[in-house]
Amino acid sequence: MGDGHAGGHHHHDDTQVWERWQKQRLFVRELKGVYGEVYKQLLDQPRVYKSKEWEWKGGPALFGKKVVNPQSVEITQMIEAHIDVYAPGSHGQKHGHMNSAVFYVLEGRGYDVHDEVRYDWEAGDVCIVNNACVHRHFNADPKKRARVLIMKAKPLFLFAHMLYQKVVEYPPKDPVPGQEHFHPDNEQPEGGPSDEPRS
Repeated sequence: MGDGHAGGHHHHDDTQVWERWQKQRLFVRELKGVYGEVYKQLLDQPRVYKSKEWEWKGGPALFGKKVVNPQSVEITQMIEAHIDVYAPGSHGQKHGHMNSAVFYVLEGRGYDVHDEVRYDWEAGDVCIVNNACVHRHFNADPKKRARVLIMKAKPLFLFAHMLYQKVVEYPPKDPVPGQEHFHPDNEQPEGGPSDEPRS
């Protein structure tokens, strides 16, 4: 599968760090087939996707697994869902997009800045990113990672030609001091693997 589906080594370099924003991606797939039969190909698609089978991309501040999107799976192209991990004390890119986004905080504590307004969050919270706002996610804990599940209807917005999206500022290229060897798989919460929410 595309967009990071595979087991792999845990390393990063400048190419990998910026890969998601600098390479061509498939945002909306062609839907092609015989009328009255095109739905049948969906019946053969998996209903469970093992996020452990996807390779972490990015680093050293922000790591992600883009599990559900039109490029990586064929079951849907109405929504995207991905898991992001922020290294202790780090933050992601400052960016904006036409679609709204919902993210569920699986682990950690931090805050978002949406159009220069701060919103604090912690594990168990749900944060809403409004349409077209410029925003950034921050991990406020200097010692522990923050892990979030992000869900959005980006493919649907793009299909409707609401195309504007832009990275204003990339995530840091240098790790937070003391976090030079951080990787999402190196710090496991008690009670389960890093990709699975705790109950």
